[in-house]
Parts: sequence; C-alpha cells; structure tokens
Amino acid sequence: MTRRLAQVAQKVGVSEATVSRVLNNKPGVSEATRQAVLTALDVLGYERPTQLRGERARLVGLVLPELQNPIFPAFADVIGGALAQQGLTPVLCTQTNGGVSEADYVELLLQQQVSGVVFAGGQFAQADARHEHYRLLSERKVPVVLVNAAIEDLGFPCVACDDAVAVEQAWRHLSLLGHQRIGLVLGPDDHVPSMRKLAAARGVVRAAGGTLPEDAVERAMFSLEGGQAAAARLMRRGITGIICASDPLALGAVRAARREGLRVPDDISVVGYDDSAFMNCTEPPLTTMRQPIEAMGRAAVELLVTQIQGGSVTPGELLFEPELVVRGSTAQAPSGTTEA
Repeated sequence: MTRRLAQVAQKVGVSEATVSRVLNNKPGVSEATRQAVLTALDVLGYERPTQLRGERARLVGLVLPELQNPIFPAFADVIGGALAQQGLTPVLCTQTNGGVSEADYVELLLQQQVSGVVFAGGQFAQADARHEHYRLLSERKVPVVLVNAAIEDLGFPCVACDDAVAVEQAWRHLSLLGHQRIGLVLGPDDHVPSMRKLAAARGVVRAAGGTLPEDAVERAMFSLEGGQAAAARLMRRGITGIICASDPLALGAVRAARREGLRVPDDISVVGYDDSAFMNCTEPPLTTMRQPIEAMGRAAVELLVTQIQGGSVTPGELLFEPELVVRGSTAQAPSGTTEA
C-alpha cells in the first residue's frame, strides 16, 4: 500500500497524504487533483478502491486497425494530443493479424471503465464484419466517435473525409491531363469508403455520357503488395491513370509500373489518398488527396468530450473536404492512347 501511494503521488506530483485522501474518498481535495490521482491509478495498473470503481476513468480508448499505414499514427498523434489537452489519457489499441481483435480491445476497455472510445478506421467501415462490440458500447452508454465512413445504423457520431469529392477531384485532374482510360484500385467490396469512391467514379463517367467499365476497377487489401497486384492488372488492360484508395496502394501501383517496364508518370499516372507522411519524399513524389487530419482529429475529440461531459451530439456524419496535392506521379497522358 505504501509503495502504491508513493508511486501515484510521484506520478501526479502531490503528497502521499493527498493520494490517501482520494483513495479513502475524503474531502479537502480539488476535483482536478482527484481525477489526476484516479487516472494515475489506472495508468499504473492499480485497481481502484471499491467505493470508486463505479466512476469512469479519465482514460479514452484509441482503437486503430494498424500502424503500418502512416495515416493511422498521424491520426493517433493529433487525437492523443487533443485528448491530453482535455485532461484525458489515450490508451492506444492496435490490431495485429492473429492478435488481439477489435472486440477483445473493447472488452478490455470496458473493464478499465474508460470515459470513451475513438475508433480511427476499423470494422465499422466494413459491412460484412462483426459489429456486436459497437452495440455493446452503445448499450453501456459509453461515448464513442468514429473516424472514417461507417455502415448505417450504428448510432455514433462520425468524422470522415468526403470520399466522393476526393474521387471527383482526382478524376478531373487526370481527365484534364488527357487521360481517357482511368481505373480505380479500391478496398474490399464491403468497405464503405471504397463503395463511396466507386459510386462517385460511376457518377463522373455517367455525367460525361459514358459508363465505367467493370474491368476498370480492381479490389485489394490495404497494403503495398495488394496495390501492386491490383494495379498491374489494370495496366495490362491499357489503363493510363490510376486512382487509389490509400497511399500504400498507390505506392504499390508505382512499384507495379516499374515491374511492368513502365515509367511513372510518363506512361502511367498514379493518384493516392491520405497524403500521409513522406509522400513528398517518394520517387516520384506522390500526387494524392490530402485528408485534413488535424481538423478531423480535433473534431473527433470535441465530439467525444461533449458526450463525456453529458452533452448531446447528433449521431450523424461530419464530412471534411479533401485537397488535391499535385506532385510528380501524374502527368500528361501518353500520346496515342484512346478511350476504351
């Protein structure tokens, strides 16, 4: 007990006597100090006293699908910093293949009496994935915010980049460069952001009086290898401009072009999505659709804190507009290409 008091006191920067008053639910301690002591208990892995376990910790779960795609560490950095400014401590939960699942993390977070959860990407964006753990959070009335387009009927507020606008801007950019054979590398069939991108592409082509060919669309897992395989198939069909659903997919497309003996952007133009870290340092630097990460992350935290403080938020979608960042992976269409 003495060791626990000393560790918590050192973590918070208060006396052991103050920590003791908090643990024994005694008066004479400010609410800010009280919350800091309880948060320190959670962070250090100590159980709260029985009389304090009914209160939610000042912890917030931040659940990410992976860390290999630089966009997710970028969101974690923004969201984590904004949470800290609100006196909340982020608990990073990252899924790995064959490791702890998203549902398992939710169970662990509920055991820790977290104040809320932010999901930045995840199973909520996949129509065919399991969603029971989201409904469990809803039943427990835990504040939740989703970052990315989600399936319908989950009932949580959502912050997302406008996938339709992204594809429209990217398609217009390639069209103005003279590309008539434009293709898409998207995520799986049940991936909601990819569904929106495909619908937008079909709308752009339809507005021009045409129909998007089925063989102009390829699906892939969100990885460099997936992008490489999907883009290679498009290139063999004569596609000269490729719009990808993520930057790693786009980098895979650049690698595919080299393996096919083609040059980017002289023979093939490639557009990514996210503008994640170091995309201006690739060879060639990647043209991509930039997500406003800072604004989206801060909006997500604002929505979460409003719920934590007892306020109400609309369980709808807050859409942010992407920005086309033109770099060296797109150029005029090669001469001699004709429309499919």
